[in-house]
Amino acid sequence: MKKTLFITLLLLSLAISACGNTAPTNAKLILATTTSTQDSGLLDLLVPLFEEESGYTVQTVAVGTGAALKMAEEGNADMLLVHAPAAEMVLMDSGFGKDRMLIMHNDFVIVGSADDPAAVRSLPSAGEALKNIFSAQAGFVSRGDDSGTHKKEKSLWASADLTPAWDGYIESGQGMGATLIIASEKQAYTMTDRATYLANQENLNLEILVEGDEILLNVYHVMTVNPDTWEKTNYEGALAFAEFMTSDETQALIKDFGVDKFDQPLFFPDADKTDADLGL
Repeated sequence: MKKTLFITLLLLSLAISACGNTAPTNAKLILATTTSTQDSGLLDLLVPLFEEESGYTVQTVAVGTGAALKMAEEGNADMLLVHAPAAEMVLMDSGFGKDRMLIMHNDFVIVGSADDPAAVRSLPSAGEALKNIFSAQAGFVSRGDDSGTHKKEKSLWASADLTPAWDGYIESGQGMGATLIIASEKQAYTMTDRATYLANQENLNLEILVEGDEILLNVYHVMTVNPDTWEKTNYEGALAFAEFMTSDETQALIKDFGVDKFDQPLFFPDADKTDADLGL
């Protein structure tokens, strides 16, 4: 697998050398993205490659998806990499987004202490797990930050016809990595994307307890901010980034990312698919 990654990186390097790109007129780009793409380490791999290939300089702002979408709405970002499909479509329909391209997916999981006081281990339904946690009034740490993960969590509570409000339910107001650390310290449950959990697993005293429910699918899109709405946005650069993310070479890197360390990929590439293929 390391050999495959090396070959892919070599091909990208050769492509970069062959292009001989001149520096763009406006070389600065602002990428607003969810914390999971940052905390997992994926952007540490991809952004430098894009910068070398294109001549652009990317300022990455890792926030919750809700905050990232707000940045686009206010014209404070050139492009987004986010994972809240319903909210993304609201942005597109409102005229703040120009292009929206499917990039990859992984899944959400519910993690908690090995003791599992709410007895959720291996339940097939995320909704059943939340009902057990609610009934046991067990500790649960929510992102509470209007991120894609928080939006998904809220939709699961709503589907279970439950309002999460008890002494053991707290909102961290922080990113996924920090929320996992808090949950670990409190030996509480939380919902996380698999990639961030695996990337931080060595520092956590938490186990994956619930996984595999179709409703836990976690899909990422890249979006460009509409230059017709915000004329100062760097649309040319944002489109170059989107095309880089959907290229065969980058999709191959996404496919292999994490396999050498975790014996499983952290993300699954989807640029050759449609939202309908994923059931969205």
